[in-house]
Amino acid sequence: MTRIGVAIDIPEPWGEQLTQRRADAGDPQAAYTPAHVTLLGPTEVPTEALPRIEKHLEAVAAAQEPFTIHLRGTGTFRPITEVVFVTLAVGISECELLAEAIVSSADINRGSRFPYHPHVTIAQDVPAAALDAAFDDLAAFSAKFPVPAFTLFSHGGEGPWRRRRDYPLGRT
Repeated sequence: MTRIGVAIDIPEPWGEQLTQRRADAGDPQAAYTPAHVTLLGPTEVPTEALPRIEKHLEAVAAAQEPFTIHLRGTGTFRPITEVVFVTLAVGISECELLAEAIVSSADINRGSRFPYHPHVTIAQDVPAAALDAAFDDLAAFSAKFPVPAFTLFSHGGEGPWRRRRDYPLGRT
């Protein structure tokens, strides 16, 4: 089995800023997971299925034209889960369509406890005061950028996620 994930990177200078804010909150995942919008969360797949999954991701990317994401302000999933995030003001529908298309692969069996909601996590499973501070600190945050691609990542169980391949959008 191989653990994979699919995400949209947050470009600089915002990516580093959001990753650093996550680290400042005391979130240990900041060291392993740069700022991103998840399209497919950590998912175990049969290693032999990777070539088929990569072909599926090519088709998904080709069917979606590049789009813009506008990050603006903060949100939280509290009290359901201890997460604070930066919200998407623009690009929600495109992310939802990509996420739905990605999990349509017969080789990806991903059950989810919660409905898909695109966001950028900035604090998770840290003390309440750190969650509150992250929420307040980035309440006025705003960043607008083009999304030309998404990325397939893999994880071996330790250390950071590894970039496997970028998938340019709109290459039909």
